[in-house]
Amino acid sequence: MRQVSWSHALSALAIFGLLFCTSHVFGQTKPIELSYCHQYSATHAATTDLADWAKEIEKRTNGRVKITMYPGNALADADKIYQSTVKGILGIGSSTLGYNRGRFPIMEVIDLPLGYKSAMAATSLANEVYNKFKPKELDDTKVMYFFCHGPGFIHTKSPINKLDDIKGMKIRCTGLSAKVVTALGGTPVAMPMPETYDALSKGIVEGTVAPMEALKGWRLADVIKFTNQNRGSAFTAAFFVAMNKDKWNSLPPDIQKTIEAVNSEWIPKSAAVWDNIDQGGTEATLAKGNKIITYSPEETDRWAKAVRPLLDEYVKDAGSKNLPGDAVLKFALERVKQL
Repeated sequence: MRQVSWSHALSALAIFGLLFCTSHVFGQTKPIELSYCHQYSATHAATTDLADWAKEIEKRTNGRVKITMYPGNALADADKIYQSTVKGILGIGSSTLGYNRGRFPIMEVIDLPLGYKSAMAATSLANEVYNKFKPKELDDTKVMYFFCHGPGFIHTKSPINKLDDIKGMKIRCTGLSAKVVTALGGTPVAMPMPETYDALSKGIVEGTVAPMEALKGWRLADVIKFTNQNRGSAFTAAFFVAMNKDKWNSLPPDIQKTIEAVNSEWIPKSAAVWDNIDQGGTEATLAKGNKIITYSPEETDRWAKAVRPLLDEYVKDAGSKNLPGDAVLKFALERVKQL
């Protein structure tokens, strides 16, 4: 009897072990899969940076989260990426806030010509403004973080030695930068970046607004001669990274905590990427023999005063919507000086 009992016990133990192993193998939870669409081409430096963010999350969650990247607007046009994220068509989306002007009235302060010194300064400010004022305009997604390109300048075929030289000059621009050109006395010509090279080479426009990065990334150093680096009117563009809210709420708390940690680390990382590619643009244009013009404090102040009405307009528009535009702008101007 005892022998039979031990035999039965061993058999039962073996069966239990087999069932445990089988359930362990076949009962594993599948990874949480998220699609991530953004506007940059597969070869752009920003694409690598965004992909590295996704890889870091996969690594730190031990593969429990799987993010599939779709560069170059593969799943949605750049101006539709935010809404596609809201609707859940995308798990995660990244694009330019300015493509949906009026949709993000508080965050539009970032795109104003505040006199930025670097992508790091602009990126820091964008995230600080969001965290301080918590604008409801982005409540329909879970914001991961913001990043910005470096200071936007006017690049031309002839020099702009003083503000008066811009008068009547045809300058390629988009969105808010068109208002900057107008305020400085130029003639804005609305045109997407991919058409800029040909427009400059054929004389359709005499210049363009862009960060230094574009001189290399878009080969604009081949068709301009001067970069007019006036920081009194330097602007930027704010880019968002956001997750569908339902997707975010469905994530386990420990994964949410991990993602938040990666987000915080990625803010300075992304800013450094944009400052580095700005440096690449600077080196590219100097190698072509092009000239970078800088300005005296007095001339810089003239440019800053010329664009000041755009800042006042921001406050007025925000006030008409019962938003604290004056407080946001005051905070932004104070922080830009410190960053």
